[in-house]
Amino acid sequence: MKKLFKYIFLLPALLIVPSCSEDYLDINTDPNNPTSVTPDLALPVAQHLTATYLLLNNRVNTLGNLLMYNWGQTDGYAWYPDEFKYLVTSSFYQTCFNTAYQNPLKQFQTLDRPDDPTYDNYTAISMIMKSYIFQILVDMYGDIPYSEALQRSKLAAPKYDDAQTIYEDLIVKLDEAINLINNASESALVPDIDDAMFGGDMDEWIKFANSVKLRILVRQSDMEGRAGYIQEQMNVIIAEGSGFITADVGINPGYRKEVDKQSPLWDSYAQDANGSDVMNGKATCATPFVIDLLTNTNDPRIDRIYEKPANGHLGVPQGLLDYDTPVKDAYEVDKVSNLGPGVLKSYDQDAVIFHLSDSYLLQAEAVLKGFMTGDAKSLFNKGITASFKHLGLTEAQAATYVNQVLPLVNWDITPAGDRLEAIITQRYIALNSLDAIQSWFDYNRTGFPSDLPISLLAVGVHDDRPVRLMYPSSERSSNPDNVPAQPDPFTVKIFWAQ
Repeated sequence: MKKLFKYIFLLPALLIVPSCSEDYLDINTDPNNPTSVTPDLALPVAQHLTATYLLLNNRVNTLGNLLMYNWGQTDGYAWYPDEFKYLVTSSFYQTCFNTAYQNPLKQFQTLDRPDDPTYDNYTAISMIMKSYIFQILVDMYGDIPYSEALQRSKLAAPKYDDAQTIYEDLIVKLDEAINLINNASESALVPDIDDAMFGGDMDEWIKFANSVKLRILVRQSDMEGRAGYIQEQMNVIIAEGSGFITADVGINPGYRKEVDKQSPLWDSYAQDANGSDVMNGKATCATPFVIDLLTNTNDPRIDRIYEKPANGHLGVPQGLLDYDTPVKDAYEVDKVSNLGPGVLKSYDQDAVIFHLSDSYLLQAEAVLKGFMTGDAKSLFNKGITASFKHLGLTEAQAATYVNQVLPLVNWDITPAGDRLEAIITQRYIALNSLDAIQSWFDYNRTGFPSDLPISLLAVGVHDDRPVRLMYPSSERSSNPDNVPAQPDPFTVKIFWAQ
C-alpha cells in the first residue's frame, strides 16, 4: 500500500485546482496540466478525491446527516446554526456543487481516452465513477452542467441539462462502460494497485456499475409513466448477468496516521494525526429521535453508530438553544452520544462510498415493486445483516433483531402496505452517519421515516426540511447565461419525487 499511497500524495500537480470560482470546470488551463499524466497516476487521485468529497466534514455526508435529523449538537458548541435553521441560500453547502466539478469529476475526466484502446478499462472506470457522482449532483440540484461540463478549454460556460435527460444518459453511459470492459482491446492495460477500489478486478467494476444503475432506476420507481422504462432497463441488468456488489465498495489508497493522509471520516470526526480528538467529533452527537428509534426496536446497532456514555445514551434535539433544559450541563460532551466505534473505526479504515446494505435494500424495493424477481424478505434481511456486519456486529445478532415481533423490523408481521416504509426505514438506519445523503433523497421521494422531526429552529418557519439545494453564487457570477431560475428549495422537488 505504500507504493499506492505515493500516487495519491506525491502528485501535487494533479491536486492543484483553480483558486478562482469561475474556473471550477477547468481541466485544461493549469500550468501542470493533469491531462498529460497517465491514467494509472490519475485514477487513485480521483478515487481519493471522491472519498473526501463525500465524507469530509461539511461535505455531502454531513449535509445528509443534518437534514435527516441524525445529528444534534453538543453543549458548548455552535457548529451547525445554518443547518438547524435550514438556511438554504446560494452559499449553503456550495462545496457539494463546486468541489464535485473541481476535484473528482475533473480528475476522472483525465482518464477518458476513448480513442486509445490501451486505456479501455480506465475509460470505462471513468464513465462509471462520473455517473455515480453526477447522479448525486442531480439528486441535490436537479438540472446541472453535464453534456458540456468538464470541457473548459472549449466551453467556458457550459449549459445546464435537464435532470431526467441526464438520468437517462447515465444509464446509457453505464451500459457503454460495461460493454467497453467486456470487449476491451487485447492491448488494454488492466489497473492494478493504482485502483484503490477494486485492485483492477474489472468484474467487480461491472457489478458496481450495475449497482449504480439499480440506484438510478429505483429512485424513479414512484414516478407515473416510468414503469415500462424501468422494467426495460432492469431487464438489461439481469440479462448482463454479473449481478450487483457483494461487499461494501470502499476507497483506500493506503490511509495512514499522518496529516492529510488519514481516512476522511476518521480524520473529520475522530482524531487528528497526533491522536487528539477533533472538535467536529466533540460537537456532533445523536438526536433523541435516532436514540429512541434504535432503543424502542432493541437495535444493538445503537452502540456501534453512537458511543454510549456512562449514564446511557442521550441525544440532543436539533436547534436546542437552552442547554440547561431539563438539567444544567446535561448535554456536555461526556454525557451525550457522539459518533461510535462502528462508524469511526480507525485512521486507515476504508472510505465506503456504496454500502452492501444499501444494495440489498435497493434490490428488495425493486422486487417489492415487481421490477425484479426474487425474495424481497430475504433481500431485506440481507440488507440488515450487511449493516450489522459493517458496524462490527454478528449475523446472529442481526437474526435476533429481525425476528422480533415488531413492524418495520420483522418482514412477516409488517403489513404488505407498509413494507416499502420498512425498507426505507432500514436504509435510513443502515446509512446513518455513513452515507446519509441517500436517506435524504429517499425521504424526498417517499416521506419515510414518516415521523421524522424538523429542527426546533425551523419550526414555525418551514413545514419540513428542504428538498433541494440552491445553485452556488459562483455559478451566478461565472455562468449567468446558463444557470436556470432557482426553484424553491422547499417546495419544488427533484423530478423523481414530483
